[in-house]
Amino acid sequence: MAPDVGSTSLLKPNILATATIPVVAVVNQKGGVGKTTTAINLAAAMAEVGHPTLLVDLDPQANSTSGLGLDPARARLTTYHLLSGEAAVDQVAQTTGVPGLTLVPSHIDLAGAEIEIASMPEREGLLRGALESVPTGTEIVLIDCPPSLGLLTLNALVASTSMLIPTQCEYFALEGLRHLMYTHQLVRSRLNPRLAIAGILMTQFDARTTLAWDVLESVRRTYPHHVLETLIPRNVRISEAPSHGKSVLEYDPTCKGAAAYRALAKELLER
Repeated sequence: MAPDVGSTSLLKPNILATATIPVVAVVNQKGGVGKTTTAINLAAAMAEVGHPTLLVDLDPQANSTSGLGLDPARARLTTYHLLSGEAAVDQVAQTTGVPGLTLVPSHIDLAGAEIEIASMPEREGLLRGALESVPTGTEIVLIDCPPSLGLLTLNALVASTSMLIPTQCEYFALEGLRHLMYTHQLVRSRLNPRLAIAGILMTQFDARTTLAWDVLESVRRTYPHHVLETLIPRNVRISEAPSHGKSVLEYDPTCKGAAAYRALAKELLER
């Protein structure tokens, strides 16, 4: 379901203020596609190659927060306080175990934020306003969106310069992509004309199966200009890393999963 972009306030175009750094929303309304895994590991890979990165956990499930070894329940300030205007980015952001990677943690309280901010003026631009002053030295901002196309995700798309779409190699992938492409067009036309598509990232790719190759070919045929060359393999190390509170690049730097996310960072930086 596409987000509600039909009210009077939502029809006002988003004129981004001095946007000098890329802000990338990692988005897919379908769960289990590797969205949070991609947000964590891409952020770690960007930081590893010398680009100080801020990861904003916008998902009330707070999986990016716990996946980087932080306890959501112990976070004093979270994305909730950022959206409500109670705290600035530099007050909320926390250091992680990855040099050069900072995190704006999430909390289950964020689930109620959509209801609270629904009646606020310019409600779709709250995150954009909050991110106008990121910590000094930050070169890239990544936003881990919730698995829905609600008001939180809309805030991410309005705040972003591009959207990265992780997509699982299964036959339902195209259906979800159609919804996202429609949402992209809607947001570009009404709220954020600068919103580009960073790419469609095929995840959990198993080169041994015909299904994976068939889905990849189908998505490439439908969206020939958007599918990234990098493929994220189905890799047990990627799955194990979050339980240790680490990115896969820290957990097993030499595994295929770590190599794939390094390749993804390189491809996106070259773009």
